[in-house]
Amino acid sequence: MRIDDVLEAQLASLPESRVKDAMIYSVTAGGKRIRPNLLYEVLKGYGCKESLGDAFAAAIEMIQTYSLIHDDLPAMDNDDLRRGRPTCHKQFDEATAILAGDGLLTYAFETACSCPADSKLTMRSLRILAEMAGPKGMVLGQNYDMQGEQGITDFSQIQKIEKYKTGCLLSAPLMIGAVLAGRNDDMIDRWHEIGDKIGLAFQVQDDILDVELTSEELGKSSSDIRNHKVTCVSLLGMDQAVKTMNDLYQTAKDQIISFEDFQSASLIAMIQKIQDRRK
Repeated sequence: MRIDDVLEAQLASLPESRVKDAMIYSVTAGGKRIRPNLLYEVLKGYGCKESLGDAFAAAIEMIQTYSLIHDDLPAMDNDDLRRGRPTCHKQFDEATAILAGDGLLTYAFETACSCPADSKLTMRSLRILAEMAGPKGMVLGQNYDMQGEQGITDFSQIQKIEKYKTGCLLSAPLMIGAVLAGRNDDMIDRWHEIGDKIGLAFQVQDDILDVELTSEELGKSSSDIRNHKVTCVSLLGMDQAVKTMNDLYQTAKDQIISFEDFQSASLIAMIQKIQDRRK
């Protein structure tokens, strides 16, 4: 996969250290690489070369991995299994895991700065990435999630959490792809809306799979169930959760198909694969 080669090259250039080993361990643990591939698909849909997005694709995957490392820590979800093998703090130790996450987050922005696009487009993309990953985006969502774990009583509260916790880092590659392809602010906002829908659908789907599959089948611990956390399934029921998931994915696909200057077939096929996933 293209993104794996880009990540390998970027991480190989770091000085040798235990932190580097932990960073590589976590990044190369597998994963679906959904976010970087969404960026590539948007570029292709606009007729741009994938190489234009390599730096930001790698940066987004580094940020995604950092968020998982920290999310798995005892102070957060306290998970032992991620992507079918021990979480970073179990394989190494908590201090190294924290540093590995810090390293991936900061190295992501150094990597993104090597984007070959026009400097104005690169700066716009960097701002989007920072907003989507930071205290206005994913970090805010994680905070909402921690504060409201037991107090959620309706679906709108879950929507608020997932708009930031999951949606932001799925919106970022769509938005950045549009920026690098030279699209205007209105189109970037429309891609943001699509990312929000995919993000919520993705989380509803995760909640469904947590109920249907074992930890071994999922490749990660089912900490939401263990911690008695309110989820889309526990709130809506399985049938309504499945319907909500499918409706959200379909709305996102319909919006993408409506874009007149975008060749949507490949991205739609990718989203369908996400919708059909079983882990």
